Parts: sequence; structure tokens; C-alpha cells
Amino acid sequence: MPRMTDAPARWSQATVHPDMWTDPDDDPRDSEGAGPDGELATLRGFLADYRMTLRMKCEGLDAEQLARRSVPPSTMSLLGLVRHLAEVERDWRNWIVDGVPLPKLYGARDADFDGVVAEQSAVDAAYADLEREQAATDAALAAHPDLGERVGKDGIAVRALMVHRIEEYARHCGHADLLRERVDGRVGQ
Repeated sequence: MPRMTDAPARWSQATVHPDMWTDPDDDPRDSEGAGPDGELATLRGFLADYRMTLRMKCEGLDAEQLARRSVPPSTMSLLGLVRHLAEVERDWRNWIVDGVPLPKLYGARDADFDGVVAEQSAVDAAYADLEREQAATDAALAAHPDLGERVGKDGIAVRALMVHRIEEYARHCGHADLLRERVDGRVGQ
């Protein structure tokens, strides 16, 4: 029977809390003091933290590791998640504005996952896509600071769009935890 030990069974950068992704003092998502004032600032803060969490889950991996699939028959990979979130940021913009919808970034349904290749140029392109789409969606929503305002042809409340964005990133950060653990045993917090 194995002996119990305080030593971490998995690799981690953390030293003070070896079961965590990073030590709390080094975590860029944590801040001291009171939280932001107001609902909009709070929602933006949670979104920023989940966006940063996704990046942290992908840090230090090469193109092959980022493109590595989870468990068959799933096509999910960390790189696929980055591409997927770029795609959904673009789709949310379609919900905000009236008019002709923006085309999909990666083609047909699930191409964001299915089209992943283990090449550094593909990784660089995916991160560029994500940053561009996040900035564009942020800018589109910045024009509507009233969380109760209804936007787009479907009249969706800005609050609902913000909460849905947070939910989408939170769910996929959970996937990223499992994907990263599969790649190198590193676990998240």
C-alpha cells in the first residue's frame, strides 16, 4: 500500500501550495483590497480573470502539446479551445449588431476543433484571432454600458451577453484544466 506524503504527486510551479497552479502571491488574477465598484466593472473583472486563466493553462506548451487531443472520440484540445473562443467572441458580435452576420473564422461547425494542426504558425494565428475578436467584441459592448439595454435583432440584454461570456470562458477553463493535466500532469486552481 502506498504511503501518504505531503509531497505533491504532480508537477506544479507552486511551492507554498504545491497542489495549486501558482502560489497565491504570484497569481496575476488575485488582487488585494475591495473588489470593483458596480455590476459592469465586476462582470468585466470576472471575464478578464477567466481570459487570463485560459492563457495560464496554455503557458509553456509547444504546438504539439497545445494541439494534442484529449480522449477519443473527442476532438478537444487546448489549441481548439483558443480557436473556439475566438469563434464564439465573433458570434457574440453577431448578437450585438444588426445586419449581415460576420462569417465563421474556421469554417463549418466544429472546424475550430477539427482543423487544429500542431504547427507554431497555427498557434500564433489562433492567439492573434482570439485577441482581435475579444477586442472587437469588447468594443462593440462598450458602446452599450447600460446592462439592461437590449441589443441586436433578438433584443438580448447586455447583461445576459456579459454573463454568457463569463459562463463560456469558465466552462472552457474547466476543460482546459483536464486537457492540461492530460498533457503534462499539471493541475489548475
